[in-house]
Amino acid sequence: MRIGFLFIAFVCFHASAQDIESFLAKIKITESVPSDLLSVKSAVLYAPTFQKKELETLQKFFQQTGIDAVEYYESDLILAGKDVNVAFANAFLLREIKYFIFFDKNSGSYTVTVTAFNGKPTFIDAGQTGWRVKNENLVSLGNYIYGTALSSQKRGNFLVTDFVEEGDIPVVIKGRRSEFFAIDLEVDKLAVPKFGNETMDAELEAYFKANFPFQFQLVDTNADEKELRKQGILYTLCFVHARGKAAKQILGYDMSKSGTTLASVTYPTAQSQLKTIPSETPVYKFYFRHIDSGNVYLGTKWDADIRWQDALNNHVRGLKAELKIN
Repeated sequence: MRIGFLFIAFVCFHASAQDIESFLAKIKITESVPSDLLSVKSAVLYAPTFQKKELETLQKFFQQTGIDAVEYYESDLILAGKDVNVAFANAFLLREIKYFIFFDKNSGSYTVTVTAFNGKPTFIDAGQTGWRVKNENLVSLGNYIYGTALSSQKRGNFLVTDFVEEGDIPVVIKGRRSEFFAIDLEVDKLAVPKFGNETMDAELEAYFKANFPFQFQLVDTNADEKELRKQGILYTLCFVHARGKAAKQILGYDMSKSGTTLASVTYPTAQSQLKTIPSETPVYKFYFRHIDSGNVYLGTKWDADIRWQDALNNHVRGLKAELKIN
């Protein structure tokens, strides 16, 4: 499935995707261009606010320089959480990606940061080096990259396209996709991974104790699912955090009738209500995943919401309504 220029975040109950600035703060910036940048493949991870014309301008400079940027993704996507991290890491390895090129724009200045892919779902290691270029003018930035990179090393990439190649989103749902609830939760225990934040974890636990009618167990954020299975836990709680339109696409919903807004079934009171949310607004959409098979259970209605607390409540209330539980 190809999704162009959309912010998509697929999270298996993990804290909200960290912002790119915090992610890049792990890098130690140097003035040295990576020694083999012009001989290997790179992936461009760009801010969602960029226009396609800006990406095309950058790519033309890469083509002239010999930087083989073989795929472009919105940067927030790869930071979304455990499942998507693993899927992307595997995809980058298969594509033989050696470097990430982070492209951002803040306060009118363009920034390009180049750093190595560590080959793991964490993508980079704390303290690893990176080369950064910043300029208020995109053409000036491109010219600087061209001159500096070519003066530091021989070009090895000679067949670089001048077109922006939108990357394919890797498959993150490994099992069967179902638009109904996991009714086996009546007898099978559910894992509820923590956020890793004391306040949020307390709120999460309090909600489940007060509202979830079946067996559950709070587990560590990075709990090994094989070990959970040994403990008799068969399901885990997951969610997608994304712009609404993108979230529906990544979860396989029919997009033929989608427009600028999306209607969600919500529970602000005891009765369900429809809530209209702009399709470009980031939302949370919860579902349950069977640990052994990877099958996902999305529920019978689109019940995404802007706050995770509301989205979780929508899904749990929908499950209870389906099973006729007060």
